[in-house]
Amino acid sequence: MSDLNKTELAQTILDTMSNVAVIADCTLIDTINDETVLLQSGLDSLGFAMLVAQLEEDLGIDPFSEMQLAVYPRTFGEFTTLYASALKG
Repeated sequence: MSDLNKTELAQTILDTMSNVAVIADCTLIDTINDETVLLQSGLDSLGFAMLVAQLEEDLGIDPFSEMQLAVYPRTFGEFTTLYASALKG
């Protein structure tokens, strides 16, 4: 699945966020774009942990565990870029 372009990756992440929100009993905001602050997206901390775990299963990567220096993305765009960079290797 590493052949996703950034738009496809963003859609994959959004779809996964929607699925996780249902499981975590959270409500996502109506519009999530690159400028959306992750903490305002509607997922709580458990939801984000579930999102990262599901993305690791789906994409085969966990960019957070591969980091030498912990960086936590603030916006959806930063989150998507983090995954795009990890997929490139």
